[in-house]
Amino acid sequence: MFAGREYYLEDLSSLWRKATSSLVACRSRRRIGKSRLFKEFAARTAEKYIELSGLPPRKGMANRVDRKTVFDILSVTGGIPRYLEEIDPGLSAEENIRRMCFTSSGTLFKDFNEIFAQVFGDEAVLKRAILANLAEGPMSGAEIADKLGRENNGHFAGHLRELELAGFVAADRGINPLTGKRTRTSKYRIRDNYTRFYLHYIEPHKEEIASGSYFFSSVDRLPGWDAIMGLQFENLIVNHAMELVPHLHLGGAIVQSAAPYRHARNSRGGGCQIDLLVQTSRTAYLVEIKRQKRITREVERQVEEEMRRLHARKGVAVRPVLVFAGDLDAEVEGDGFFDAIIPAEKLLTPH
Repeated sequence: MFAGREYYLEDLSSLWRKATSSLVACRSRRRIGKSRLFKEFAARTAEKYIELSGLPPRKGMANRVDRKTVFDILSVTGGIPRYLEEIDPGLSAEENIRRMCFTSSGTLFKDFNEIFAQVFGDEAVLKRAILANLAEGPMSGAEIADKLGRENNGHFAGHLRELELAGFVAADRGINPLTGKRTRTSKYRIRDNYTRFYLHYIEPHKEEIASGSYFFSSVDRLPGWDAIMGLQFENLIVNHAMELVPHLHLGGAIVQSAAPYRHARNSRGGGCQIDLLVQTSRTAYLVEIKRQKRITREVERQVEEEMRRLHARKGVAVRPVLVFAGDLDAEVEGDGFFDAIIPAEKLLTPH
């Protein structure tokens, strides 16, 4: 389970049972095998276990470089301190990403395969296949198993659980706004921003990068660059959804759920796909997450259609929220359509 470190867990448990000392363990993204070991050990024994999965935007690198660079770098690295150490503040986000991802000596070019081999050993092939499927979009465990031609049994669920423990995937199981109950099945998505970026943009070109033949004038001119960075930014914000809560002005309301929400077309009408749905007992905040050079009134039309397709139970108000990175047209702010408009820069400052 820990690539040759199974005996560590028993050793730790034996020391703990002696009750002669306290243990404080700091784990990092660079050594996930030990991190997973400590996480499982803590689940059995620890009195207090605190997990930090990448620095939130306001603690990442806000004081080191300009804000556009901050979010582009965080969107690729996920805020992992080990990777933030590689950033050269004197370079643009695009040049930092080119140097780290698209050169044969780049940290983000090399790290993924090394990490997977260290963590999962012989199980790496199947787990890589799971991630490759999730790179296409969120899926249930049954859907992933079907794609891979595997049985959706406890053994397969164990692979998903280990990927979740290691921080590679998230299992989103929010509240259905129509019923007020948790959705019956979890939707898995790639949680780790670096893994998402590697699978989408680095791995397909790894041979050319390794040989030094992958040339381009600027990363922002690569095909589909704005689209992939938009998805990376969305995933970053979803991973730190609770950072948004103070900006929603909930008063004393308690957040019951904060997760992406999707439902397929049914007898009630067309399906919907919502970036993030934050719910209290009386309100559902439909959060649209945008990273574009220019954000126009088109975003209002998109969200209005999503609100029409979202079915909430009686007594629950649906309120639209926009989180954005880019230039927002003045009309969007002046229209008053959104209950809250949150520039991404606000997440860089203390509440």
